[in-house]
Amino acid sequence: MAAAVGARVIAVVSSTEKVAIAEAAGVHHVVLADGFAAEVRQLTDGRGVDVIVDPVGGERFTDSLRSLAREGRLLVVGFAGGEIPVVKTNRLLLTNTTVMGAATRELWNHEPEMPRWQWSELMPLLKSGVLDPIIGAQFSIEQTGSAIRTIEERRAAGKVLVRFR
Repeated sequence: MAAAVGARVIAVVSSTEKVAIAEAAGVHHVVLADGFAAEVRQLTDGRGVDVIVDPVGGERFTDSLRSLAREGRLLVVGFAGGEIPVVKTNRLLLTNTTVMGAATRELWNHEPEMPRWQWSELMPLLKSGVLDPIIGAQFSIEQTGSAIRTIEERRAAGKVLVRFR
């Protein structure tokens, strides 16, 4: 989505098998998770990145913080790595960076009109093909348990789709 609105995107992937999927999604650079902070610094000429969207958390969270540019923002959207990281606030103070939770359900609970607004912004991008989500696996409603296991076991490569019809 970031690439669709003009951002230069660096994707961090957990395996070489996922590189092609990230490239197909329209990112500009793909780096492997192991040692990504150094590679991100190299790709940004030492500056770091302005925004990180982190769905994983876990042991790589500190490297994500270190990858931020001054006044950068790290959006926490989940803990797929299983471990909820702890933020040492001295890092935030030294670089004027922000760590922010981005929980859709929380927003929707307090702003019930937000989903309608979000979809009105997304639908033109989807219809035009600017956004073209990569479907990595499809399941019937009866296979929902398998779909969830695919995500939990981090075997998902692309979006996991559960069909209701």
